[in-house]
Amino acid sequence: MSAKQKVALITGAGSGVGKAAALELAAGGWNLALAGRRLEPLEAAAQAVSELGARALAVATDVGDPDSVRNLFAKVREAFGRLDLLFNNAGTGGPPKPLEELSYQQWKRVVDTNLTGAFLCTQEAFKIMKEQDPRGGRIINNGSVSAHAPRPNSAPYTSTKHALTGLTKSTSLDGRKYDIACGQIDIGNAATEMTARMSQGVPQANGTIAPEPTMDMRNVAEAIRYMADLPLDANVQFMTVMATKMPLVGRG
Repeated sequence: MSAKQKVALITGAGSGVGKAAALELAAGGWNLALAGRRLEPLEAAAQAVSELGARALAVATDVGDPDSVRNLFAKVREAFGRLDLLFNNAGTGGPPKPLEELSYQQWKRVVDTNLTGAFLCTQEAFKIMKEQDPRGGRIINNGSVSAHAPRPNSAPYTSTKHALTGLTKSTSLDGRKYDIACGQIDIGNAATEMTARMSQGVPQANGTIAPEPTMDMRNVAEAIRYMADLPLDANVQFMTVMATKMPLVGRG
């Protein structure tokens, strides 16, 4: 199947990593379904995708809501007839406060979006991918480097990202019989609106505040496209793409 016939669905597609990945895939000929909470930025991203010559569908979605997710995948099936790639990218963080001060609702909001949302979308993707012809597809989970090490006061976010690694492995195993591949990309300090504060200094494990380097978002988008374009008999199980000098590795 040519790339121009392939369909990718990206959650959290209205900005940041999701939008960058959408534009990179569109440049490679993929058609895009774009999901996120707010329709306005999704429609702007869809317009940018269309200008690159790809088909685009924008669907406002709450990935933590099973009915909303089912509606999203029904619209993707109706519009495109198949699904070749799901990028589980939607994510949120809790307030940066001590673990013991977090409320149940603050914890649950992060879990519902980051973990339950990825599970619900994976479940619906399986239903399409196992039945379509040609059969199969690929799922990529955005794990973040928080799947390896926490930042201070990040228990909900870090917990969900560690859990995504388990979901990635289970999805990879359970998807084999349907020709569904699953991998995870762990991103560290890509330059986005969310990471702009890093140049001013962010909390470190030793209690200090220090600036951290970032990297161009293009590096992430190209990595996702590489993973997406592989034939289904090959898979990047885990990939870490990070700013070289960020203080993740070591005791800094």
